[in-house]
Amino acid sequence: MDATRTREILGRVRRLEIRTRRLVEETMAGQYHSVWKGRGMDFEEVREYFPGDEVRSIDWNVTARTGRPFVKKFREERELTLLLLVDLSASGSFGSRERSKRELAAELACVLAFSAIRNQDRVGLVLFTDRVEKFIPPAKGRSHVLRVVREILYFEPEHRGTDLRAALDFASRVVPRRAISFLISDFVVPGCERGLPEDVSKALALTNRRHDLVAIVPIDPRERTLPQIGIVTLEDAETGEQIEVDTHDRALRERYEAAASAHVDSLRRSLRGAGVDLLEVPTEEPYLPALQRFFRGRSRRAA
Repeated sequence: MDATRTREILGRVRRLEIRTRRLVEETMAGQYHSVWKGRGMDFEEVREYFPGDEVRSIDWNVTARTGRPFVKKFREERELTLLLLVDLSASGSFGSRERSKRELAAELACVLAFSAIRNQDRVGLVLFTDRVEKFIPPAKGRSHVLRVVREILYFEPEHRGTDLRAALDFASRVVPRRAISFLISDFVVPGCERGLPEDVSKALALTNRRHDLVAIVPIDPRERTLPQIGIVTLEDAETGEQIEVDTHDRALRERYEAAASAHVDSLRRSLRGAGVDLLEVPTEEPYLPALQRFFRGRSRRAA
């Protein structure tokens, strides 16, 4: 990579850091903390039982060994793990406005990552297409998060398709302890117009039981409505299949919108059935209000 390209990449990452850090410091960090801090407990020690202690906390092994009742003492987990699973399949490069779905995914991931490190949590990254393309193990610190953001923005995947199950299975294997996992994907997979495939739904449910899984879906407005712009050629970014359509045809536009609506409804049902929270973020709107609404909703449920 030449020096000019390197400076361009570092400059873009730096600008993104400045923009998202301000959002985190002003609005997001406290909400992140209120939702997830204190969700885990670490074992600290055992001590003798005192009247009034919770019976369920008795350590029966130590009690049997000593002949006196002992209880387990826990402390709040001081650091958590945030795992970002980012879909880099070819459909994410689509963008009809000033930013693509992949660029929006990078900004969302950046805000989440800086919220995590501000709370002294670890951040890990899984980049995937129809296979896992790159894994960055969870770690802490600004330089680590900048590397994560740089990879999301500039990593060039070798494949174009999407395999959500492979990414979820991989995440469950490489991060054995419970983590906060954000799956950022447009969920465009083969057969998705009829709902998520059964194996994907099962993988979502299993991952959500092991971790705290949240699905974030970047949405481009042209994926849900078709403008009247005459005869155009549409191409499937992942398969390369092309089709020519006349967008002046009202019936065609209605079928397009109906299919898009059916996809959204089936995705919501599948995620709800797996117990996975869903956050939909349009590319043409500021994403901070959507994030804030999501965090406020999670805080209310946690309370």
